[in-house]
Amino acid sequence: MFDYRLISTNLIKELPERTKDVISRRFGLESNTSYGGVRSESLESIGRDYGITRERVRQIEKDGLSKIKIGKYKEVVSKLKEKMVNFGGLKKEDLYIEAIGEKEMINHILFLLSVSESFHRFPENKDFYSFWSIDTSYFNCANQTIQSIKDMLYKKKKSLTIEHCTNLITSAPAPRINSYLEISKHIHLNEEGLFGLKHWPEINPRSIKDKAYMALKKNGKPSHFREVALLIGDSTLPQTVHNELIKDSRFVLIGRGIYALREWGYETGDTKEVIKKILLEQGRPLSKREIINEVLKKRIVKENTILQNLSNKEYFKKDSEGRYLLS
Repeated sequence: MFDYRLISTNLIKELPERTKDVISRRFGLESNTSYGGVRSESLESIGRDYGITRERVRQIEKDGLSKIKIGKYKEVVSKLKEKMVNFGGLKKEDLYIEAIGEKEMINHILFLLSVSESFHRFPENKDFYSFWSIDTSYFNCANQTIQSIKDMLYKKKKSLTIEHCTNLITSAPAPRINSYLEISKHIHLNEEGLFGLKHWPEINPRSIKDKAYMALKKNGKPSHFREVALLIGDSTLPQTVHNELIKDSRFVLIGRGIYALREWGYETGDTKEVIKKILLEQGRPLSKREIINEVLKKRIVKENTILQNLSNKEYFKKDSEGRYLLS
């Protein structure tokens, strides 16, 4: 572990006082800021204090940074570079800082990276989060890989594990592919460890019904809407869940308040409709027990409910052997 605060202090101590103050304020070197906090002052703010333009502040900062020499801290830079190499030469900014394990030193680490010729920062834009790389060529490779995986996701229409991405797209090691995908704003990783397009419900669930879908899928079995509400959490109201699921085609009501996912093989319809479908699929008369067993595979109902529906002569009748068929 290195004392990044001491390193940054030593790197700027020989600069003129105003230059040192500008750089310190621009990088937030006097504050203890965790990632995501305010780590720098604006050019305008500093300019107002000195009575100079923001462009003049920018020039002072640029000139000061050009005078800073890494010198005896090459070993520190080498260690940081080694960690970046382990990630495949490129890493999302916040995740890189987190991996270094010095969140309270973020301003000082970012300052060291900025004055080192070994690192290149790519600022955030509409397609990518901010990230660092040890060579600008890695971005071209990352961009091509991201586009290929995005095309594959559109084609397959399902989420992929990092192993699938590696096998389908490239022979590069998983850590490198993972680092590439992390910088994309269009491909996200969900709680299940699957990569998919950001707008997909299973990747970025926002509505109650999407969260219910993910909760049911994770639970892996039909559940009462009250249980689904508990699985979602966030003080979600059970009745709200019920109201959303009843009108969404992804869910099938298979019992009193119990929902299953259609993708599990369940179909809509009341008990009577389920019996009709079973008889049609079997293509032969079925005994009472056979029908009960088949219905219970598709619905959570009492046997008596099934028998009551079978007694409806408008839809069902018995043959000479007491087996049921459609009327």
